[in-house]
Amino acid sequence: MNTHWQKKSQEEIKKIVFSALDHNVNYQEQPILGVPATYLDEKVFSQDESFLKEAPFLTALIKNPNHIGCHTLDGSENFFSGTQEIERKLIEICAVDILKGETGAQDGYVASGGTEANIQALWIYRNYYQQEFNANLNEITILCSEDSHYSMHKASNLLCIDILSVPVDEETRALNEDTVLQYINNAKAKGKKYFLGVVNMMTTMFGSVDDIDIYVRALQAAKVEFKLHVDGAYGGFYYPFSNQENPLNFKNPMVTSVTLDAHKMVQAPYGTGVFLIRKGFMKYANTKEASYVEGEDYTLIGSRSGANAIAIWMILSKNGPFGWFEKIFILQKRAQWLCTKLDELGFSYFRFPTSNIITIKSEYINEQCAKRFGLVPDNHHAPKWYKVVIMDHVSIEKLTLLLDELKKHTLA
Repeated sequence: MNTHWQKKSQEEIKKIVFSALDHNVNYQEQPILGVPATYLDEKVFSQDESFLKEAPFLTALIKNPNHIGCHTLDGSENFFSGTQEIERKLIEICAVDILKGETGAQDGYVASGGTEANIQALWIYRNYYQQEFNANLNEITILCSEDSHYSMHKASNLLCIDILSVPVDEETRALNEDTVLQYINNAKAKGKKYFLGVVNMMTTMFGSVDDIDIYVRALQAAKVEFKLHVDGAYGGFYYPFSNQENPLNFKNPMVTSVTLDAHKMVQAPYGTGVFLIRKGFMKYANTKEASYVEGEDYTLIGSRSGANAIAIWMILSKNGPFGWFEKIFILQKRAQWLCTKLDELGFSYFRFPTSNIITIKSEYINEQCAKRFGLVPDNHHAPKWYKVVIMDHVSIEKLTLLLDELKKHTLA
């Protein structure tokens, strides 16, 4: 049962968005003098009401609401209270109806993307261990697989903490529990006490999903302190619908935070990641020096466009939960169709069973084919794999063209 996520008509969506914008500051009618912001430049961006009255997202862009801060906490900039409410509704949809949390039990905000959301999580955990356990930086480490997103290495660099990248099986992309435990114990022997674990909900290159229990058992066996973050930047809006038994959500007590990324499967504008975390942890990222910001700032990004939050909410509301299940079902069928055809050709590839990413070994794909179809390699300098991502525009007709090209290469 969906508590917060309900399908809405276009008229309902327009009414809610325009009403929210009406509750924001009006620079033209109110004597607002102290805010370093206004609407988008009207000399460049049309303010024509007859054009915008049917375009709530474009109107939101032009009205330019700033969603600085975290609106699931007490206190936010009152100038933009109307559209902040839409962001709060979006956070509840994601945390409760998609990731099985309890209503009001999670905080979160719309970030600039999965990279920022991942860094936000690790930043919070680093500060948590420093403040609550008096931990030194050299006692804290990120723990993830070698298939994890490069943002983990960015976080390591920015936060001045080490990172452990555990190797995975070349064919199955799975972690080995003994190997994970070995890496943890080796790090423990070198003085590491606090582990920031990252569990992948569909990796960027392979679409593979980590077994969270492997991490939990290994970390508990090593008797170390740890927190687990789920990187669902690719899979967060896909895997919970393709696998009804998904354990990577807030129903699982071992999961503390989750990254989602709406500018992938949701088809929202770029710059629309979502960060979610259990109540009680956002405080470790508070910048008290942001005293001129009402409610202060708990986010990495600071000022951010409220229009991006509105875009995600609009897309999810227009589809509704059943429409979203149908969307994922169709993509799953297309992915399975391609796998069947590759099996018939005898090609080696990897596909996690409930994923829409098919990663083909490079021996079957020449440079010309990769360029024509925009196939992305695991490494541009020495590719071992190329991936096909089944998005909405990737039709059976387009996949057939790829298969025809692959046949030519193998016959040549």
